[in-house]
Amino acid sequence: MRTRRTRRTRTRTSPASSETHTHTHSLIHNPGVSAEVVCVCVCVRSRMQSVAEQGHMALLGHSLAAYMSVLDRERLRRLTTRIVSDTTLWLCRLFRYENASACFHEDDRDGLVKVSRLVLHARYEDYACEGFAVLSPRQPVIYQSASCRPGLGQHLCSQLGLPLSSLCTVPCNTVFGSQHQMDVALLEKLIREDSEAGRLPLLLIANAGTPGAGHTDKLGRLRELCDQYSLWLHVEGWVTTSMETDRGDSLTLTPGQWLGLPAVTAVTLYRHEDPALSLAAGLTSSQPVEKLRALPLWLSLQYLGHNGIVQKITHATALVSGAREPDPATLDGCLGSGVSLVGLTGGSSRLTSSSSAVLPASSGGSVEAFCAGEREVLDAFNGWLGEQLARLVPASGVDVVELEDEGTCVRFSPLLTAAVLGTQQQDVEALVERLAELLPVMNATVALRAEFREEARRHAPSLCYVEELSWPGLGVVRYEPEAEGMDEGRRKQELQKIQAELLKKLQELDSDIVFSAGPEFGPEEDCIFVGMVSEDVDVPELVLTIASLGREIEESGRLLENMTEVVRKGILEAEQQLQQASMDKLMEEGLLRQIPVVGSMLNWFSPVQSSIRGRTFNLAAGSLDSTDATYATKAQAGRPSFQDTPPSSSKKLPGQRLFRRSGTSLDSASETGSVGHAEDPTPHAPAEPAEPAEPDTARPDQSGVSPEQQEQEEQSPR
Repeated sequence: MRTRRTRRTRTRTSPASSETHTHTHSLIHNPGVSAEVVCVCVCVRSRMQSVAEQGHMALLGHSLAAYMSVLDRERLRRLTTRIVSDTTLWLCRLFRYENASACFHEDDRDGLVKVSRLVLHARYEDYACEGFAVLSPRQPVIYQSASCRPGLGQHLCSQLGLPLSSLCTVPCNTVFGSQHQMDVALLEKLIREDSEAGRLPLLLIANAGTPGAGHTDKLGRLRELCDQYSLWLHVEGWVTTSMETDRGDSLTLTPGQWLGLPAVTAVTLYRHEDPALSLAAGLTSSQPVEKLRALPLWLSLQYLGHNGIVQKITHATALVSGAREPDPATLDGCLGSGVSLVGLTGGSSRLTSSSSAVLPASSGGSVEAFCAGEREVLDAFNGWLGEQLARLVPASGVDVVELEDEGTCVRFSPLLTAAVLGTQQQDVEALVERLAELLPVMNATVALRAEFREEARRHAPSLCYVEELSWPGLGVVRYEPEAEGMDEGRRKQELQKIQAELLKKLQELDSDIVFSAGPEFGPEEDCIFVGMVSEDVDVPELVLTIASLGREIEESGRLLENMTEVVRKGILEAEQQLQQASMDKLMEEGLLRQIPVVGSMLNWFSPVQSSIRGRTFNLAAGSLDSTDATYATKAQAGRPSFQDTPPSSSKKLPGQRLFRRSGTSLDSASETGSVGHAEDPTPHAPAEPAEPAEPDTARPDQSGVSPEQQEQEEQSPR
């Protein structure tokens, strides 16, 4: 029964699902696999449609590794040895790192940990026997750059059992060279001081692409320094594809990110001639099953080939070159790191890069006057820029990074994302176009923040300016109603009501400006957050509109409160008048007319004209009036009046927006002229024709002779 159910399920699947079923069946070798397992395979297949073919090879490698682990030990040993040796040879040739061994590990930090343990065994001969006791006479020192990824040194000391005093962080350049590269002169001074103090300089961690910006240290100079003081040089970073990394003693690679391979292990290449120390450090293993980690990478490299791998890396480098700035001399950093940074800094919207792939933009120095020292404002704007670019061009793979010196920046690194997202040249062009559109808006908004703040403070105390530095927009204001005689709870309730109504009215305006209630979990509540604006926005008119709308809403609320009391009194007065009218009717008509049968007959013989009239309630005066005047003027009130809707001076043409300065562009000037022409049609309106007069046949003229008699006299001969 179970086998028959499985076959029925397979006949209903698509070809892609059938292929998945075939692979699953060939790997498991179970003809009685249940339909639930088949459905799970189909679900996984449908979710992995975005994975390229080399990604499918990597996934297949994991399945094959699980299957091959049940082979007999000798056959598995020969197979894994061949796989590891082939993969190591291919990687060494690709990255020009000849005569090296390879260590495959899941965590990309484990390679550095094992290399450091190898150096400890090599520099301390009795380390394998006596352990940490041999480290006390000469404490080892590990040097790393200040621009290394956070927590790397602490993780290394924790895994090796070394105190944090064994970790030395070398600052970056402050005077000469790039500010993201290790200060080689200061490093040499620190090594000399440690040697004189009786400590042992053990290992140096160099960067071939920092995690945030992709900067690279001076590997040639560091190699000379390590040879001079007998240090082990370890190179790590994700831009080692385009660097001369053969200068290091060991190198950590992450080919899975560069080639778009899911769940592929990292690789550490190292040069050391003693296999016993490598085995003691954990760089090699005698267990064949652990060597199966290289199988997914081996299959992927087999599928891509040498030319395919080079083509993918070259394509990522070409994408960076597609966004290159015309003047590379204005860029700071080094070339070939595969990363571009966009940052808004004081004085201009400056794009910094470590790969010469940027788009120039400038605000003419208008940012510095307001944002001098306010880094949080600039970080908020750059974060907004990164979010917009990622939303508008999702295939570009841009993200937001935090740098210690520059702050928040936008990073474009196709080496890490192009293989997965399928980034093409048209995506880079679209990214550059969007960047050119968004940067002027950012510059204009930052430049107008000071004016918006001053205008909001001029309308105090009704309008309160809220200093929210983390808001990427024109500013934040709050309308403050009068709170005399109100307790705190009622005042807060009134404030929330007015702000909600004010925000609704502002969002209904015909304007390009975005008004919102701010972040959902922001520190400020019951405020109006004004978004990005262009340079032609009339800030005084904008602030005046916000204050006027808030005042109207407040007055309307008070009018409704007063009207409630007026209506209540009017209802009581109307009830009293209705009771009095009923009594008057009873006294006027008599008691007999109120009896059902007798009253009907009496009303038929002697009808009575009722004197009771209706009542109308005047909300403005708060009084009840008679409807006699209303019925008397009913005919006149029903006539159409041409004076009810006078021409408004605020009428706009279709497409015209609010809060625009007049004369900012030709389009706005033409629109203003058209509106002015439509507002005053009286001077150019043609005169209305007079009504045709009725025939004068029956009306004699002033002489007493009719028109017929005059015509006969004119026709008769004299």
